Amino acid sequence: MTEDEVLAEFRAAEALLEGHFILSSGLRSPRYLQCARVLMDPRRGARLSEALAARIPAALRARITAVVSPAMGGVIAGHEMARALGVDAMFVERPEGTFELRRGFRLKPGQPVLMMEDVVTTGLSSREAIAAIGRAGGEVIAAASLVDRSNGHVDLGVPFFPLIRLDVPSYAADSLPPELAAIPAVKPGSRAAA
Repeated sequence: MTEDEVLAEFRAAEALLEGHFILSSGLRSPRYLQCARVLMDPRRGARLSEALAARIPAALRARITAVVSPAMGGVIAGHEMARALGVDAMFVERPEGTFELRRGFRLKPGQPVLMMEDVVTTGLSSREAIAAIGRAGGEVIAAASLVDRSNGHVDLGVPFFPLIRLDVPSYAADSLPPELAAIPAVKPGSRAAA
Protein backbone atom coordinates (compact mmCIF):
# COMPACT_ATOMS: atom_id res chain seq x y z
CA MET A 1 0.00 0.00 0.00
CA THR A 2 1.18 3.49 -0.81
CA GLU A 3 0.95 6.33 1.70
CA ASP A 4 -1.98 7.77 -0.25
CA GLU A 5 -3.80 4.42 -0.14
CA VAL A 6 -3.25 4.17 3.63
CA LEU A 7 -4.54 7.71 4.16
CA ALA A 8 -7.52 6.90 1.93
CA GLU A 9 -8.37 4.00 4.28
CA PHE A 10 -8.26 6.40 7.26
CA ARG A 11 -10.38 8.98 5.44
CA ALA A 12 -12.94 6.35 4.36
CA ALA A 13 -13.27 5.32 8.01
CA GLU A 14 -13.60 8.98 9.09
CA ALA A 15 -10.53 8.36 11.23
CA LEU A 16 -8.40 11.27 10.00
CA LEU A 17 -9.53 14.20 12.12
CA GLU A 18 -8.67 17.90 11.81
CA GLY A 19 -8.98 20.37 14.70
CA HIS A 20 -7.23 20.87 18.07
CA PHE A 21 -6.44 17.61 19.84
CA ILE A 22 -4.91 16.76 23.18
CA LEU A 23 -2.66 13.71 22.73
CA SER A 24 -2.13 11.13 25.48
CA SER A 25 1.37 12.63 25.93
CA GLY A 26 -0.28 15.95 26.83
CA LEU A 27 0.99 17.60 23.65
CA ARG A 28 -1.45 19.32 21.27
CA SER A 29 -1.87 18.67 17.55
CA PRO A 30 -3.96 19.94 14.61
CA ARG A 31 -4.46 16.39 13.20
CA TYR A 32 -5.37 13.10 14.80
CA LEU A 33 -5.65 9.57 13.44
CA GLN A 34 -8.27 7.60 15.36
CA CYS A 35 -7.05 4.04 14.81
CA ALA A 36 -10.04 2.57 16.62
CA ARG A 37 -12.27 3.86 13.80
CA VAL A 38 -10.04 2.52 11.04
CA LEU A 39 -9.99 -0.90 12.75
CA MET A 40 -13.80 -1.04 13.19
CA ASP A 41 -14.04 -2.77 9.83
CA PRO A 42 -12.21 -6.13 10.12
CA ARG A 43 -11.59 -6.22 6.36
CA ARG A 44 -9.90 -2.81 6.50
CA GLY A 45 -7.89 -3.91 9.55
CA ALA A 46 -6.80 -7.03 7.68
CA ARG A 47 -5.73 -5.01 4.60
CA LEU A 48 -3.70 -2.58 6.70
CA SER A 49 -2.08 -5.33 8.77
CA GLU A 50 -1.18 -7.41 5.73
CA ALA A 51 0.40 -4.34 4.12
CA LEU A 52 2.37 -3.66 7.32
CA ALA A 53 3.46 -7.30 7.68
CA ALA A 54 4.82 -7.16 4.12
CA ARG A 55 7.10 -4.26 5.14
CA ILE A 56 8.89 -6.35 7.75
CA PRO A 57 11.89 -8.09 6.14
CA ALA A 58 11.12 -11.75 5.42
CA ALA A 59 13.99 -13.11 7.55
CA LEU A 60 12.82 -11.11 10.57
CA ARG A 61 9.15 -11.92 9.92
CA ALA A 62 9.98 -15.65 9.88
CA ARG A 63 11.46 -15.43 13.40
CA ILE A 64 8.38 -13.84 15.02
CA THR A 65 6.37 -16.37 17.05
CA ALA A 66 3.96 -14.02 18.84
CA VAL A 67 2.63 -10.48 18.68
CA VAL A 68 2.18 -8.62 21.96
CA SER A 69 0.51 -5.22 22.10
CA PRO A 70 -0.27 -2.73 24.86
CA ALA A 71 -3.89 -2.47 25.94
CA MET A 72 -6.09 -0.78 25.12
CA GLY A 73 -5.26 0.90 21.83
CA GLY A 74 -2.94 -1.77 20.49
CA VAL A 75 -5.17 -4.80 21.13
CA ILE A 76 -7.05 -4.86 17.81
CA ALA A 77 -3.98 -3.77 15.81
CA GLY A 78 -1.96 -6.52 17.50
CA HIS A 79 -4.62 -9.15 16.86
CA GLU A 80 -4.82 -8.23 13.17
CA MET A 81 -1.02 -8.25 12.86
CA ALA A 82 -0.86 -11.69 14.51
CA ARG A 83 -3.45 -12.91 12.02
CA ALA A 84 -1.39 -11.51 9.12
CA LEU A 85 1.74 -13.24 10.47
CA GLY A 86 -0.02 -16.48 11.44
CA VAL A 87 1.10 -16.34 15.10
CA ASP A 88 -0.50 -15.92 18.53
CA ALA A 89 -1.73 -12.52 19.74
CA MET A 90 -1.42 -11.37 23.34
CA PHE A 91 -1.53 -8.06 25.14
CA VAL A 92 -0.05 -6.39 28.19
CA GLU A 93 -2.20 -4.26 30.45
CA ARG A 94 -1.74 -1.94 33.45
CA PRO A 95 -3.84 -3.20 36.35
CA GLU A 96 -1.64 -1.32 38.84
CA GLY A 97 0.00 1.25 36.56
CA THR A 98 2.74 -0.99 35.11
CA PHE A 99 2.32 -3.15 32.03
CA GLU A 100 2.21 -6.90 32.61
CA LEU A 101 0.99 -10.06 30.90
CA ARG A 102 -2.19 -11.40 32.52
CA ARG A 103 -5.22 -13.53 31.59
CA GLY A 104 -3.14 -16.69 31.31
CA PHE A 105 -0.87 -15.28 28.58
CA ARG A 106 2.64 -16.74 28.78
CA LEU A 107 5.84 -16.35 26.81
CA LYS A 108 8.59 -18.95 26.66
CA PRO A 109 12.05 -17.76 27.74
CA GLY A 110 13.62 -15.93 24.80
CA GLN A 111 10.50 -16.27 22.63
CA PRO A 112 10.83 -13.90 19.62
CA VAL A 113 8.06 -11.29 19.79
CA LEU A 114 6.81 -8.41 17.66
CA MET A 115 5.50 -5.56 19.82
CA MET A 116 2.59 -3.97 17.94
CA GLU A 117 1.05 -0.55 18.57
CA ASP A 118 -1.71 1.40 16.90
CA VAL A 119 0.06 4.79 17.13
CA VAL A 120 3.54 5.72 18.37
CA THR A 121 4.09 9.35 19.33
CA THR A 122 6.78 9.64 22.01
CA GLY A 123 7.46 5.90 22.27
CA LEU A 124 6.94 5.86 26.05
CA SER A 125 4.12 3.28 26.04
CA SER A 126 5.97 1.18 23.47
CA ARG A 127 9.16 1.12 25.55
CA GLU A 128 7.12 0.25 28.66
CA ALA A 129 5.42 -2.60 26.76
CA ILE A 130 8.78 -3.86 25.48
CA ALA A 131 10.12 -3.88 29.05
CA ALA A 132 7.07 -5.82 30.27
CA ILE A 133 7.50 -8.39 27.49
CA GLY A 134 11.12 -8.81 28.58
CA ARG A 135 10.08 -9.27 32.22
CA ALA A 136 7.64 -11.96 31.04
CA GLY A 137 10.48 -13.82 29.32
CA GLY A 138 9.96 -12.74 25.70
CA GLU A 139 12.50 -11.09 23.46
CA VAL A 140 11.16 -8.22 21.36
CA ILE A 141 12.98 -8.52 18.04
CA ALA A 142 10.98 -5.78 16.29
CA ALA A 143 8.19 -3.29 16.81
CA ALA A 144 5.50 -2.09 14.44
CA SER A 145 2.63 0.36 14.39
CA LEU A 146 -0.05 1.51 12.04
CA VAL A 147 1.05 5.12 12.55
CA ASP A 148 4.34 6.74 13.54
CA ARG A 149 3.60 10.26 14.81
CA SER A 150 7.12 10.79 16.19
CA ASN A 151 8.27 12.66 13.09
CA GLY A 152 10.84 9.87 12.68
CA HIS A 153 12.45 10.58 16.07
CA VAL A 154 11.33 7.58 18.13
CA ASP A 155 13.95 5.02 19.21
CA LEU A 156 12.45 1.83 20.61
CA GLY A 157 15.76 -0.03 20.83
CA VAL A 158 14.62 -2.56 18.19
CA PRO A 159 13.87 -2.29 14.46
CA PHE A 160 10.63 -0.30 14.06
CA PHE A 161 8.22 -0.67 11.13
CA PRO A 162 5.32 1.79 10.84
CA LEU A 163 2.72 1.47 8.10
CA ILE A 164 2.65 5.26 7.72
CA ARG A 165 4.58 8.18 9.15
CA LEU A 166 2.36 11.16 9.87
CA ASP A 167 4.63 14.16 10.32
CA VAL A 168 2.26 16.53 12.06
CA PRO A 169 3.59 19.16 14.45
CA SER A 170 2.74 18.86 18.11
CA TYR A 171 2.97 21.61 20.70
CA ALA A 172 3.08 22.12 24.43
CA ALA A 173 -0.19 23.59 25.72
CA ASP A 174 1.54 26.87 26.56
CA SER A 175 3.24 27.16 23.12
CA LEU A 176 0.32 26.88 20.70
CA PRO A 177 0.29 28.78 17.41
CA PRO A 178 -2.56 31.34 17.39
CA GLU A 179 -4.66 29.43 14.83
CA LEU A 180 -4.61 26.29 17.03
CA ALA A 181 -5.18 28.24 20.26
CA ALA A 182 -8.35 29.70 18.71
CA ILE A 183 -9.95 26.23 18.43
CA PRO A 184 -11.34 24.44 21.52
CA ALA A 185 -9.19 21.41 22.41
CA VAL A 186 -10.69 17.90 22.49
CA LYS A 187 -9.24 14.63 23.79
CA PRO A 188 -10.24 11.91 21.28
CA GLY A 189 -8.10 9.03 22.60
CA SER A 190 -8.81 6.46 25.30
CA ARG A 191 -6.22 7.59 27.87
CA ALA A 192 -6.16 10.69 30.00
CA ALA A 193 -3.59 13.23 28.88
CA ALA A 194 -0.31 13.30 30.80
